Amino acid sequence: MITANMVKELREQTGAGMLDCKKALTETNGNMEEAITWLREKGISKAAKKQTRIAAEGLATAKINGNDAVLVEVNSETDFVAKNPEFVSLVDGIANVILDKKPANMEEAMKLELDGTSIEEAIVNKTATIGEKLSFRRFELVEKTDNQVFGTYSHMGGKIVTLALLEGNDTEVAKDIAMQIAAMRPLYLDRESVPEERIQKEREILTEQAENEGLDSNKLPMIVNGRLNKFFEEICLVDQGFVKENKMKVSKYVESKNMKILSFVRYEVGEGMEKKEE
Repeated sequence: MITANMVKELREQTGAGMLDCKKALTETNGNMEEAITWLREKGISKAAKKQTRIAAEGLATAKINGNDAVLVEVNSETDFVAKNPEFVSLVDGIANVILDKKPANMEEAMKLELDGTSIEEAIVNKTATIGEKLSFRRFELVEKTDNQVFGTYSHMGGKIVTLALLEGNDTEVAKDIAMQIAAMRPLYLDRESVPEERIQKEREILTEQAENEGLDSNKLPMIVNGRLNKFFEEICLVDQGFVKENKMKVSKYVESKNMKILSFVRYEVGEGMEKKEE
């Protein structure tokens, strides 16, 4: 009798998926050592040794289907594998399944079926066949109404991918905004979106800078406010200079087209992750 504890123990030892572990134990009549050998022979337990490696390269992609859109990021260890057709196909498959099934979180997403197995199993299997640690890092689902439009942009072959949601129906404007987000790295949509503690912290830093410069104390509030505006122009999408016409702000450009930016998502592959030392 193959118990859940046996499957769990084999999984911990090999890093193979639940179904593969159960199959290995069934094939070897519950003999743990033989099951490990069986997995190794099938190339499945190779994935275990790769779990400690850093996967900070990879690919992001955006998919749209009607009023639904998704952005996903799947990581690999090297840029070389990120261009591998098998890996690209895996990323596409994951994005399509997420878009179709709309899971609420990563835990739900990992259980979704992809090519007859779960996404979690598919990643383990591809890790074994490709020979690098792969990991499904994140996804974001966005919905729109019929009066809204999506804009997407992919830069550097899927290293930076953006998704913008706008009120209106001009797809060219939406794409311009998605391109802006890719190029200028805004952190927030507008000033109202910036957390109050972030503004306070920046104000304190700018005040200290101005004091250290020995500026007229009576003019400090005005100087700090001026510099704070510059800060907003860097981090807030609507306050940025429009990339195609820098003298015009993004907000003015969008207004001139009778549109409004509602939200955006920007994925840069590996951002915030430790990179592998070559």
